[in-house]
Amino acid sequence: MRILGRDKLVKFWRAHANAREALRIWFDETQKATWKTPKDIRGRYRSVDFLADNRVIFNIKGNHYRLMVKVRYLNGIVVIEWVGTHAEYDKKHF
Repeated sequence: MRILGRDKLVKFWRAHANAREALRIWFDETQKATWKTPKDIRGRYRSVDFLADNRVIFNIKGNHYRLMVKVRYLNGIVVIEWVGTHAEYDKKHF
């Protein structure tokens, strides 16, 4: 997959160093992946949540952090929209 918005991950892990390795692993795995449907994502990430408009929420580092992306399955593109703590996610209204 082609990932857009890596700068959001870098900015986040600079502020939350303990999230760095988990986010890097997610990034590397996602770059190598070929997601054609949500089922492809669920096959690798069991605790993933799917929202409207092809948005996907990943639990990062044992659910301490959340990562929201938009997946363009036909184009093979993942757009990073938001990353934050679980507590910050709970306050959001997406």
